[in-house]
Amino acid sequence: MRTMLVFVALLGLAAHPAMAAAPVDMVLVPAGEFTMGSPARDADEQPAHRVYVDAFSMDKYEVTVGQYAAFLQETGGDQPSNWKTMNQSSHQKRPVVNVDWAEASRYCKWAGKRLPTEAEWEKAARGTDGRLYPWGNEPPTPLHANYGKTDWNNHGALLPVGTLEGGKSPYGIYDMAGNVWEWVSDWYDENYYKNSPSQNPTGPSSGGFKVLRGGAWNSDPRSLRATDRHFDPPSFRSLYVPGFRCAKSP
Repeated sequence: MRTMLVFVALLGLAAHPAMAAAPVDMVLVPAGEFTMGSPARDADEQPAHRVYVDAFSMDKYEVTVGQYAAFLQETGGDQPSNWKTMNQSSHQKRPVVNVDWAEASRYCKWAGKRLPTEAEWEKAARGTDGRLYPWGNEPPTPLHANYGKTDWNNHGALLPVGTLEGGKSPYGIYDMAGNVWEWVSDWYDENYYKNSPSQNPTGPSSGGFKVLRGGAWNSDPRSLRATDRHFDPPSFRSLYVPGFRCAKSP
């Protein structure tokens, strides 16, 4: 009987893959609608609109220096600028930075994942209750997010991933506000929300800029909002930003 029950359970997961557990260090975000954007914030966040997103898994943490070092060792890819400073033992659990969009995408593919869409990122950050920040509507404090700093301190301005329990999103995902800006897969269009599909939007088909989300260690509170949109050329990289995390379809 025990063998039969296990067999039936496995058949159920095969028939409904979204019910399966997320991979290690990933969080399963269930399928469903949420409110994307804001009715009264920046123009490119308007209008607020309902979006349905299929189930997906999101990295619980931003990709770390240690994880990126393993990727470089195996693939022989180009090292980010200032890699010697970044790749110190004291920084292995801090987010990697100075990675352009193509490099971030290549890492996710190597890891068997992909960059999240902008809609996936926002749902993972704010959930379905329309909250302003990942943790809720309470203004940010240093217990919620790593932000408002001015001294880079040779990568020491960043916190090790998963440090701030008070800043977790509704799905238990860390650092979706502050620490480092995060690349997503979408091209940027300031007017995209006006014509966005209501189901699984993936952004414009082309453009000159890619979207970044989440704010960073030197951001002000406004940039930490879950609806805030930032953009840069896909070739952009800086000593201080950006970083990224990966997603995966069930």
